[in-house]
Amino acid sequence: MPETDTVTSPVREVLATAVEALGGQQRDGQVQMADEVAEAMSEGRHLLVQAGTGTGKSLGYLVPAMLHDKRVVVATATLALQHQLVERDLPRLVEAVKGVKGLDTSYAVLKGRSNYACLHRIRAGVPDDQGTLVDVPTGSMAEKVLELRAWAEEETEAGGTGERDNAPRHTDREWRQVAVNHRECLGASKCPFGAECFAELAREKAQRSHLIVTNHSLLAIDAIEDVPMIPDYDTVVIDEAHELTARVTQAATDELGANDIERAARRAIRWTESSAGDPAGDLEDAAGQLAEAIEATTAGRIDNVSTQLADALVLVRDAARACLSAFPRESGGEGEGDAGRTQAKGMIQEVFVNAERMAAGSQADVLWLGEARDRFPARLHVAPLQVWGPMRDKLLTDKTVIFTSATLMLGGDFSAVATSLGLKPTEREGSIVAPADDETALPWKGLDVGSPFDYGQQSILYVARHLPQPGRDGLGQAQLDEICDLVDALDGRTLGLFSSRRAAETAAEAVRAKLPHLTTLAQGDAQLPELAKQFVEDPHTCLFGTLSLWQGLDVPGNTCQLVIIDRIPFPRPDDPLMSARAKAADASGGNGFMEVSATHAALLLAQGAGRLIRTTTDRGIVAVLDPRLETARYGRFLKASLPPMWSTTDPALVRQALKRLGETAS
Repeated sequence: MPETDTVTSPVREVLATAVEALGGQQRDGQVQMADEVAEAMSEGRHLLVQAGTGTGKSLGYLVPAMLHDKRVVVATATLALQHQLVERDLPRLVEAVKGVKGLDTSYAVLKGRSNYACLHRIRAGVPDDQGTLVDVPTGSMAEKVLELRAWAEEETEAGGTGERDNAPRHTDREWRQVAVNHRECLGASKCPFGAECFAELAREKAQRSHLIVTNHSLLAIDAIEDVPMIPDYDTVVIDEAHELTARVTQAATDELGANDIERAARRAIRWTESSAGDPAGDLEDAAGQLAEAIEATTAGRIDNVSTQLADALVLVRDAARACLSAFPRESGGEGEGDAGRTQAKGMIQEVFVNAERMAAGSQADVLWLGEARDRFPARLHVAPLQVWGPMRDKLLTDKTVIFTSATLMLGGDFSAVATSLGLKPTEREGSIVAPADDETALPWKGLDVGSPFDYGQQSILYVARHLPQPGRDGLGQAQLDEICDLVDALDGRTLGLFSSRRAAETAAEAVRAKLPHLTTLAQGDAQLPELAKQFVEDPHTCLFGTLSLWQGLDVPGNTCQLVIIDRIPFPRPDDPLMSARAKAADASGGNGFMEVSATHAALLLAQGAGRLIRTTTDRGIVAVLDPRLETARYGRFLKASLPPMWSTTDPALVRQALKRLGETAS
């Protein structure tokens, strides 16, 4: 912890004022975090802070951010945390510190353009396949689209934000009828509704604000993809930093299918048909060539691109380029934009950029073919082999970055996460790394401020060592019997986290058959918020699901006293990107399994186990049905990534503990 004078530092003063006004209690970890964040911001040094659930890390970085003399960006991974910051934490903090002189408490929320309703699309209509604006929606979704249009007009009159999160309930397809992406946007100067535009107003507010709340994806597009989206800033706080690598990868991943190209070509005909030749027709022909090449390609990672596929991608790229050149120039006058033309050109531009990237065959990218599903044909995907390089070169070298999460120490230290983010690993927690012999090294510090929870007293880690190792065919009878016995001992209150939807459904069926007096819910039975609500309201309930439950569910109290994890969540062996990253690590002399697969599993295990203890009064058990956590060499690394729970492999002891928990809760 940084040394402080006998006089309380401004950070501590404001933090104490805020905590008192909010009716909270001072937490040593929160104070330590605020001190360290303030010091890192003032010195321009990167900081990794692991702050366990219940530390109050939001205030731990918001207070120093408000006191910092330059603009600060806060980037989150999930909408839930963004809502918490904007709807609860920031308004309450601003109210709490309103008496502090000289403090800039202005803040704004900034999202990608497609997250805001588009008034031009709402008022002028949506382009059809020929690019003609169609005013009235038709078909089964017409009523919902009209409701969204009415809501957007109400937002305009009321001075609202027009954000998707505030809109009436809708599907992705319905939202696309009232929103545009950045390629489809006319631009404020050409749009007749530019002065009222929700996205432009959000950016104007951000320009006037000291603190900007955004998401990982927009941060990645702004800093790494070189698309200016965020007003200039000095420092960024990345909350939920354990998800940053995945979110940056997602933002830098592109797709291309023959149907995308055909749709873009049809849309372009209207603007290119008078030029020499038939560029839109040529592009449609190229789409057919790509469809044939995809048909001849096996789904999965493509290490060696066939001549047929390579030629088809080049053909699409060149045809898209010719099509772009055939578009006539716009007049350039204000308020004269043509939405149909802009959207058509944007679609062709996207086809060109993606085809060019795939045709380049860069060693920095991974190319794969997804499997055809239902009515959706197979599509090509391309993603960066690694993202630490771009993050290091385009974010970490220009800005001060504070990374924070409840899960940053994997295997007991920060090395794995620091390496994945583009920072040099350190041998010991708390050391500042900047070797004198490495001019490219970035100074950073790792800090664990602990947790207010006593995991050793509040929780048990049970590894079912007696069970057989999980097989590829899903859950066996031994695992199903174990699940039923554990659930029966507690009489419900169980969250089951499974590696696949099939495993979750199989376990749910087994529990329903053996314990019919309990309510057993499986992901997919209803929308997740409805399932979570039912889980909370009825103590004799089990909820079984997959990835979104591993990280996105917060159910404190007696609702959840048993978390069952069916197997160590290694990435699938056929995952194109993960397998490519592991292969690259092996080729460079590293250990691909430990650097990629084990790190991925450790992160998810820690997140899954973190669903159990959410307050200082929670009690419960995390049951891992995979004996490898106890028997395999890498098990020690995985266990060191988990909260410091009391550990056992004794099934009888665990059943007794569950029965006592159930009796106490009842």
